[in-house]
Amino acid sequence: MRSNMVFGKNILPYQDEILKALARMVAIPSACGPSEEGKPFGGESARALNEILKIASELGFTTKNVGNYAGHAEYGTGDEYAAVVAHVDVVPAGSGWETDPFRLTRKENLFFGRGTSDDKGPAVAALYGLKALKDAGVTGKRKLRVIFGAGEEIASGDLAMYFKSEPLPVMAFTPDSSYGICNREKGILRVGFRRKREPGEIVRSFSAGTVVNAVPAEAEALVAGDFLERLKKAARRTDGDFRFEGADDGVKVISIGKAHHGAEPQLGFNAASHLVRLLGQALSEEELGPFLGFLNRAIGTETDGTSLGVKMSDEPSGTLTLNLGIVRLNASAASASIDIRYPVTKNGRDIFNTIRGRAEKAGVSAEMADHNAPLYFPEDHPLVHLLSDAYRAVEGVPAELYATGGGTYARDIPGRAVAFGADFPGQPDNHIHNGNEFLDLGRFMEHAQICLEAMYRLMTA
Repeated sequence: MRSNMVFGKNILPYQDEILKALARMVAIPSACGPSEEGKPFGGESARALNEILKIASELGFTTKNVGNYAGHAEYGTGDEYAAVVAHVDVVPAGSGWETDPFRLTRKENLFFGRGTSDDKGPAVAALYGLKALKDAGVTGKRKLRVIFGAGEEIASGDLAMYFKSEPLPVMAFTPDSSYGICNREKGILRVGFRRKREPGEIVRSFSAGTVVNAVPAEAEALVAGDFLERLKKAARRTDGDFRFEGADDGVKVISIGKAHHGAEPQLGFNAASHLVRLLGQALSEEELGPFLGFLNRAIGTETDGTSLGVKMSDEPSGTLTLNLGIVRLNASAASASIDIRYPVTKNGRDIFNTIRGRAEKAGVSAEMADHNAPLYFPEDHPLVHLLSDAYRAVEGVPAELYATGGGTYARDIPGRAVAFGADFPGQPDNHIHNGNEFLDLGRFMEHAQICLEAMYRLMTA
């Protein structure tokens, strides 16, 4: 890293304050929950948004909360503004933690806690970047805002609601991805499947997943009848980690996988899809039932959509990915949800129509639960050059351009925003969306310097 930075190094004296503020934020279990009056994403999400705005107010900034959808801290003067956009909601804690997920815990140079990397850490760093600008008395061509969303993890449209009452920034970035500059974001398509249960189906229940954009780390099913030996025999020839427990009228099967972000399902191990495959190996089609039979045939353990007829790729952004995120079966109904990230040159509605056709042939209904079109940002855009120069000031080399399957807030500000940071290529996996999420303090403060350098240039360019 270069030492002759223009402005970014001014964030370093705030390290201890940043960590104290981050501890306050991590302590709030701000996974989105059921809507409440005045709290569209539940009480904890609203509490996190109000806490970060309280911290901003304590630092002397003008703040605004827009209906607990999103809010901002602002510094500077001018008719227009630029922005850094982060979020304070998180995915549920999940399993596999060695520390309290809602207590910032230090182990040498690593700090553990849900949201440390995604995205509370970068949100707090950006807020203190604003303080560094204020304390240095920087005046620029425009105001600068740090905008905090409260429902990013569930693709809630939180920023869409914010921008109904607030003007769009002239340019912005979101530190919710990786370095260098993400100018291509795959389309995001979420599809829900439903079917009524048939009387007397052998698989009495099935439960897996909490959010569609995460690979399920655990799944369980209750199989009625004397199927234990068949299930154990099938387990010996089926990839996966399976456990069996006796039940009143049959056997409970537990599948253990490995969680990962739904944008990269191939890097996890899907407990749900492997449990479906096990049941498909042990039971006949009739015993398996029409809904699980459809999931087994049309998805199986694939992550590329081959059996659904939607396998595809393009040169700018790579291959389509598919994650089976949620499966639920009870006495009366069966449902499942998939998360698809598709190439930037392809059409999401065409993909959905293909999937719906396959589902309907199997007697399963399919609905488009959510759709975000791809983002394809011009390489010669002034914002790209500005951020690349900021990165160069800190790192000594220009920022590379890349594509992602992840979805960021840049989609909510099309043509004016890109994802920029906060992770670095080649750094160890910091377990975003998994147990033991952490940040590396050295790398984090390196990001904070790049972020501040970019904020300075957004304000003054």
